[in-house]
Amino acid sequence: MKNITELIKELREKTGAGFLDCKKSLEENNNDIEKSIEALRKKGLAKASKKTDRAANEGAVGIYSNKNITVLIKVNSETDFAAKSDTFLNFLDNLGDLVLKNNTIILKEEFLKLGYEQGTVQDYFNSMISKIGENLILNDLIIRENKDSYYAYYIHNSYRNNIGKIISLLEYSTNKDENEIKTLAKNLCMHIAAMKPESLDITDLDKKIIAKEEKIQKELILSSGKPSNIVDKILEGKMKKFYSEVTLLNQTFILDQERLIKDVIKDFSKFEFELISFDLITL
Repeated sequence: MKNITELIKELREKTGAGFLDCKKSLEENNNDIEKSIEALRKKGLAKASKKTDRAANEGAVGIYSNKNITVLIKVNSETDFAAKSDTFLNFLDNLGDLVLKNNTIILKEEFLKLGYEQGTVQDYFNSMISKIGENLILNDLIIRENKDSYYAYYIHNSYRNNIGKIISLLEYSTNKDENEIKTLAKNLCMHIAAMKPESLDITDLDKKIIAKEEKIQKELILSSGKPSNIVDKILEGKMKKFYSEVTLLNQTFILDQERLIKDVIKDFSKFEFELISFDLITL
């Protein structure tokens, strides 16, 4: 005769329902698998696994922080209607709280394996898939260790004061975090959300990305019939334009189209203002 752990495992495999839902159903049906499956189906909790095959392109992103870490988390749903619901938003907040309680830097795969109630975080996802009736995916999890720096963030299309469609997080240093510095940092966060840079500066950009772009641009120049003696000069100009599009410090500031971000920052030299890093998480 199978013990309760084995029965729960079998029921979960057959229904895709969460650990707690399976345990409760077995208890209510005298450990009878078939009756438990029927009961879960009647409650709409069975076959959550089939929903996991469906596309999930909507959802929301949230930001959470304690004294040690700052967390950016992205969960996808199938519809925007579900993403705006309190059930989904509370679920996202609960996930953020779980990361904060764990209080360490982990990958999303490790997070899903963490214990939650009598199961795992993945079981919690399965339970919410059944409850909401849509596929839910932990798409991204960024955890940053809080340093002796200053931070600012911006939320675009917000659903709550910490949840929206896009979140940008900026880390910076200054000798005095006055209101004009806080305003600058907030505006830079808005810029990041709008322009979506890939790195802080050219030196931070992935060398593979640079090499790939150089190869593409060089082939385009050669195929256009330009003389070989000016190819390198043209390529230099093409790459300068590329860097101005993908690196934050070399982008044109959205609030002042005549100036680059790095030039705007120079205006605040008396505050020793310096950008350290940024994160961007978006649907």
